[in-house]
Amino acid sequence: MDTSTSVTYDSSLQISQFILMGLPGIHEWQHWLSLPLTLLYLLAPGANLLIIITIQHETVLHEPMYHLLGILAVVDIGLATTIMPKILAIFWFDAKAISLPMCFAEIYAIHCFFCIESGIFLCMAVDRYIAICRPLQYPSIVTKAFVFKATGFIVLKNGLLTIPVPILAAQRHYCSRNEIEHCLCSNLGVISLACDDITVNKFYQLMLAWVLVGSDMALIFSSYAVILHSVLRLNSAEAMSKALSTCNSHLILILFYTGIIVLSVTHLAEKKIPLIPVFLNVLHNVIPPALNPMACALRMHKLRLGFQRLLGLGQDVSK
Repeated sequence: MDTSTSVTYDSSLQISQFILMGLPGIHEWQHWLSLPLTLLYLLAPGANLLIIITIQHETVLHEPMYHLLGILAVVDIGLATTIMPKILAIFWFDAKAISLPMCFAEIYAIHCFFCIESGIFLCMAVDRYIAICRPLQYPSIVTKAFVFKATGFIVLKNGLLTIPVPILAAQRHYCSRNEIEHCLCSNLGVISLACDDITVNKFYQLMLAWVLVGSDMALIFSSYAVILHSVLRLNSAEAMSKALSTCNSHLILILFYTGIIVLSVTHLAEKKIPLIPVFLNVLHNVIPPALNPMACALRMHKLRLGFQRLLGLGQDVSK
């Protein structure tokens, strides 16, 4: 039996599963993308796990900035592990069916991890702002207790505020189409299949994007604008270079996130080329967890030395 066959258009019926069709327009050869995606999937948990172990192993890295990086690595592992197995199962084994509860759980996990990641980036921006603009107060303000409390608040806030997204999606009535032109359970893709009104769903999705992620991004860019203004007033070129080097990796990641998010949520090309917004949506969930460790390791000298020491390739980081 063909699992991709949609149920009949009868409002009295309730479908029991969704069919994730994959990337629209390239269903016949999308399995070729499984190789680079597999490499990214292996790289994301492996590289982030290396960061966590290195930070735990090297006492010189037991600082708030590196603790935040370790927390970001945990979130990246969770995000990659949530979405990648199902995407690869679609490409490898044509396993497109997913039950409604599993789909709603995936919607929650994606939204929760993504919003937590945004909050961690904000904490990292605040950490750099205090370190560069208020260096004398830094040791007394940014402590392990501060990191613990900030992380707890971020997890609690985003964990609670994203709960309504899958709950509202689950309350919709799905009686006709069950094919989602996507590799994962996108909230907008799922609720577009509903037979009843989805205005509340769209409103809450928009509010979540602007209130949570939008406010985080605004504060992040404001922090780095103040940092840049302060750095440009430094008389020493060496001091300026050192200050900027601690922010480069964060800025690279944040700019990448922002660009991909803007392109994927606008759906400007959806009518002509539906592949583009779907593919960009997959990329902004897959690539950052794999690139975060490399971007940070390349710019953070202590962490890079920690990698070398852990792998037996270098000297003590404390030297």
